[in-house]
Amino acid sequence: MNSLWNDQDALRFQGPLGQRVYTSRLLGRDPSLVLHGGGNTSVKLLEPNLFGESEEVLYVKGRGADLSTIDAAGFSPCRLRRLLRLVSLSELSDEQMESELKLSLTRASAPAPSVETLLHALLPQKFVDHTHADALIAVMNSRNGFERLQEIYGTQVVIIPYAMPGFKLVRLCREILSKEATRETIGVVLMHHGLFTFGESAKISYERMIDLVSQAERYLETHGAGRIEWLTQPMKPQPRAEIAALRRKVSDAAGAPMVMTVRSDSQALGFARRTDVLELSQRGGVTPDHVIRTKRVPMVGRDVAAYAAAYQDYARAYAAGRALAVVDPAPRVILDPELGMVVLGRSAEDAGIAEDIYRHTIDIIMSAEKLGGWKALPARDFFDVEFWDLERAKLTKPDPECDFLGEVALVTGAASGIGKACVDALLARGAAVIGLDVAPAVKQLYDRKSYLGIECNLTDEERIGAALDQAVRTFGSIDMLVLNAGIFPKSSPIAALATDVWRRTMSINLDANLVLMRECHPLLKLAPRGGRVVIIGSKNVAAPGPGAAAYSASKSAMQQLARVAALEWGGDGIRVNCVHPNAVFDTAIWTPEVLAARAASYKLSVQEYKTNNVLKVEVTSKDVAELAAELCGPRFSRTTGAQIPVDGGNERVI
Repeated sequence: MNSLWNDQDALRFQGPLGQRVYTSRLLGRDPSLVLHGGGNTSVKLLEPNLFGESEEVLYVKGRGADLSTIDAAGFSPCRLRRLLRLVSLSELSDEQMESELKLSLTRASAPAPSVETLLHALLPQKFVDHTHADALIAVMNSRNGFERLQEIYGTQVVIIPYAMPGFKLVRLCREILSKEATRETIGVVLMHHGLFTFGESAKISYERMIDLVSQAERYLETHGAGRIEWLTQPMKPQPRAEIAALRRKVSDAAGAPMVMTVRSDSQALGFARRTDVLELSQRGGVTPDHVIRTKRVPMVGRDVAAYAAAYQDYARAYAAGRALAVVDPAPRVILDPELGMVVLGRSAEDAGIAEDIYRHTIDIIMSAEKLGGWKALPARDFFDVEFWDLERAKLTKPDPECDFLGEVALVTGAASGIGKACVDALLARGAAVIGLDVAPAVKQLYDRKSYLGIECNLTDEERIGAALDQAVRTFGSIDMLVLNAGIFPKSSPIAALATDVWRRTMSINLDANLVLMRECHPLLKLAPRGGRVVIIGSKNVAAPGPGAAAYSASKSAMQQLARVAALEWGGDGIRVNCVHPNAVFDTAIWTPEVLAARAASYKLSVQEYKTNNVLKVEVTSKDVAELAAELCGPRFSRTTGAQIPVDGGNERVI
């Protein structure tokens, strides 16, 4: 491991707090040191208070902040004197500690201090860094890990046996450090937790962290327990419906829809296919810090009911009759020899966090196993952290406005216009969204875990099948299908309508939608809240115009297909509804020139043309998309077979 410190870069961060921000980001940049909000850093400063008196203030990473992106506002300023008085106590409950940490803040609007704030206060050095370095955790989780760490570090660090995070750990550190810390001490190892380093400058504390972790890495390499190479045979493709069925079982166990991602790379398959994977994986996690994201152990195989029952037994056994936070019994990580590693979460982001953590867990397990044998803490220690209120407070609470959290939607024609607006509306409601479009731009619409853009020609059934395979492996299934893609060919009277134009219009506007509905039906049947299909139709269904025979016929046929689907699929819990927009001008086909020409042909101004309806209002892509999204939501849970205009009121339709 190499230091990332750069003198020129460091100059851009002024003052001790700026330097603290700089090295915090350096630590957060390396996932082998910290993952997804893990780790924390601090700096002690002398500042004037409201009365002009100087007092020591501990700036410690606030709860919810991420070291990789933290800024000065992400640190919680705490009065150090008050914290040190807390450290001197013999007992302090979680509730009292939480309250006192908040009361120590010099600014009420600051983020809540980390639960490890008192450890940072206990250490007298100005700068303190804390990480969960993979190499260190691999050593400490091996047989005789304590002795191995002593062999690596000698008097450079003080090693603290495992204790429950919170005040118990603070008290244990206080007792041991008072006896064992010397002038040579540059770090503290917390068994089954992580590493603290410190110094009188940000650079010294940071580079001590890099040096101590590097020593652990070299130790692993020397003992043949370094990087793991995986050689596996590729998996056989698994039917989409099998993956969706597994996701449905997990969602049922969780009591809510879950996003599920299937990973079949060499590491995922290599570990899942080990003959001893059941024994290795069920020993526990590598540190209790991750248990709220991955649960103590993964599920091996596909028996969700058995896993859930075992989890409930685990919770009851250690609860000893006391009330617990409500935690669902569904797995967050699944190891399966045919699928590889499957990760789940209430959102795509949560599933991604579980994946990142368990990938590091696999490497740590294998390194520790090579280093004489992999050992985990007893199950009770994991239970105490998993059901600890202060630990669960780190989890983001679901937004009540996110009706589609955990659900998956597919939108066609997603690169622009109404399709893109539908993607926006569904993402805003918490869904994971797959966007299909013939335009390559669909792949770059959003840089977020919850969006997957796939370039796809919808007239090619093989391409559709491949796109659905990718969608299901990325998010687990499809719960909502929004069929928006279509073309409006150049105006032509029937007497001059070319056969190839007719066929191409039918191919895109009708045939492709039939294929998508047929192929998605097995997935929609498995939707935890029932499948939903919304078809973006047209005013031309009810009120066709001359010169639009191919378009009008294709949209009318699509309406009939939707009506039949509503009849046939109602027994499967699938709702099928249509929206019929008209005069939606904020799309790519309506350039200013085209719009001006069409308005002139009706002897209207552009604004009059845009509002040429009963309500005299403009109809936008967002208006159509919001209705489409609402039709998929709970407010329309008793509606199917509906045909709803979004046109401001068209006299011919009315």
